[in-house]
Amino acid sequence: MKIGNYELTSIETGRFSLDGGAMFGVVPWVFWSKTNPPDERQRIVLAARCLLIRGEGKTILVDTGNGDKWNDKLKDIYHLDNSKFTLESSLANAGVKPEEVTDVILTHLHFDHCGGSTKIINKKLEPTFPNATHYVQKAHWESSQNPTDRDRASFMKDDFQILHERGMLKFTEGEQDIFPGISVVVCNGHTMAQQLPKISDGKNTLLFLCDLVPTTSHIPFPYIMGYDLRPLVTLEEKKRILPQAEKEGWMLFFEHDPETIAAKLQKSEKGYSIKEKLQF
Repeated sequence: MKIGNYELTSIETGRFSLDGGAMFGVVPWVFWSKTNPPDERQRIVLAARCLLIRGEGKTILVDTGNGDKWNDKLKDIYHLDNSKFTLESSLANAGVKPEEVTDVILTHLHFDHCGGSTKIINKKLEPTFPNATHYVQKAHWESSQNPTDRDRASFMKDDFQILHERGMLKFTEGEQDIFPGISVVVCNGHTMAQQLPKISDGKNTLLFLCDLVPTTSHIPFPYIMGYDLRPLVTLEEKKRILPQAEKEGWMLFFEHDPETIAAKLQKSEKGYSIKEKLQF
């Protein structure tokens, strides 16, 4: 897919599973299980999908997936599955080597979004993308350094601390342009200062929805994750962003939907739903 001077490529990094009840908050099992059938441990399958953006002399990656620094216990808990996809194999299929990535936009620092930012090389922790500048919101970085008891388990410092120590992190503050035609929309419901990249050439726009709307099943306004720190803020953010996306015909990129990569919305009496699924 091409928007302006940028070529966009979906990058699959593998599958993992999280508790279905936690993924859908107050929505009853009888509803979410129809579209997201759980396993025997009530977990649903999720993608850890990233976005590769090439153009304007840049090779940009949005998020980095779960990574591979997991012990057997955590692999079992989160049902990590890299049998078909890994971050590096998918980048290689797109013709990109890790050292060629110039920039990494991290939506936020939860393990399923930045776990692939570092890896173990010769028993030593190293950045996966040694030549890349990594962008994260300053307010989110500060919250990651002193997380609440409620979201402490979502942050694994081996995923990002070394980037800061080596001067590879660049802080963004609020909604702004990061590159020509690439800006970020800031949301504070799921976590403090989550940044959603938006790529636009004035005619075509793609919004990387991240955890504001993690899957197509989360499009209805009340379908909000139990993981969100401020669910009512998430509700207001969805009510602000999704109507604009539908009205202006934005393409919406789903990071965690195991089947649908991107889609456009339509409005009906019952709310918003998928109008058209898009191929990458």
